[in-house]
Amino acid sequence: MSELAWENIITGIRNSREVKPRKTGTTMVMDVGKGISETLSILQTTSNYIDLWKFGFGTSVFLEKTLLQEKLKLLESYDVLTFPGGTLLEVALLQHHCRVFMTHAKSLGFTAVEISDGTIPLPAFRRKKVIECALNAGLIPITEVGKKDPKRQPTTEQIAEEALQDLEWGAAWVIVEGRESGQGVGIFDEAGKVEESYIDRIIDIMGPQINALIWEAPLKNQQAYLIEKFGGNTGLGNICPDQVLAVEALRNGLRFDTLDRVSSQLVRRGDWDPNQAERDDELAGNAAVPLARKI
Repeated sequence: MSELAWENIITGIRNSREVKPRKTGTTMVMDVGKGISETLSILQTTSNYIDLWKFGFGTSVFLEKTLLQEKLKLLESYDVLTFPGGTLLEVALLQHHCRVFMTHAKSLGFTAVEISDGTIPLPAFRRKKVIECALNAGLIPITEVGKKDPKRQPTTEQIAEEALQDLEWGAAWVIVEGRESGQGVGIFDEAGKVEESYIDRIIDIMGPQINALIWEAPLKNQQAYLIEKFGGNTGLGNICPDQVLAVEALRNGLRFDTLDRVSSQLVRRGDWDPNQAERDDELAGNAAVPLARKI
């Protein structure tokens, strides 16, 4: 990575952030129609902070083949994994053998695939076979747990147990359904607020495997909650491409929503005293000396 604008002056106030390629702390972008030039601009600015790029639901169907392939090559050149939305796979399963979908996705240039049953029913034995189908095609399987219909929500136990099963069958990550709205599905109530008891129950069941989850969290309050709960290296998904740096600032405590709690803890522990002025000798040799420890 090239030198950052504030290298050695300002760093995240939280403990160290994982860097690419990373297994935890992934950021999954939701793209519903960015052009080539716009995608390039986003990547030039934020590619170090983007791990997964999802072409939302069935949007990639409407792109010209050569244009989609060009875009996928561009994303791969920036070390970003790409996959079509799980809804597209669900449609394909209604029409074809899973191998047809996987082979074509691979030929287009996708590097991963999302396997979900957010709309259609998919028994466990078929889910396992679709994961195997992706692996056999040379694609990275990323599964999703949960339903899109607010009236058909699984229990937190079902979400956790299905996630554990998917990981055992070979899923690289498991996405927890949150939709684009972040309301009334998964771990969110109808207002988009996190149901804390749901999170705690999933933690109880999954244990350390919780780090393999990517929480679809399109709203800032949801992102801030999950970062406070799990730390800066929690997986977050359905992030708008133009919000990637804003999310990274949240992860590193460089935004009010997460800085407020961190600064209060530093004061409470005595690691930073607001009444103690900086001393001239702290700038000896023009080296930046941190005045507080990270937490």
